[in-house]
Amino acid sequence: METPEEHGMGTHVYHLYVIKLKNQKIRDRLQLYLAENGISTVLHYPIPVHLQEAYNFLGHKVGDFPRTETNSNTILSLPMFPGITDKEIIKVVESIKEFFS
Repeated sequence: METPEEHGMGTHVYHLYVIKLKNQKIRDRLQLYLAENGISTVLHYPIPVHLQEAYNFLGHKVGDFPRTETNSNTILSLPMFPGITDKEIIKVVESIKEFFS
């Protein structure tokens, strides 16, 4: 699992907190596990941008941007909002640890 990195040039506001899993199967299983434990997650950009209907006029096809397609299938947005509490963050972290143990 990969988490966002900060590079020391400032701090991130984390509008989204997106993790990347090894593959789509693990991503989907983790999303289901978290939902079963009362934790909502979101799949942002489930369709890669270059394959979305709004961009059909560009003529891109599956395989044109393989990294984008892989990321689209393996990323998961965890709960992130201004009022998230430490207790809620700990629940998410502990649930992910349990999933992978």
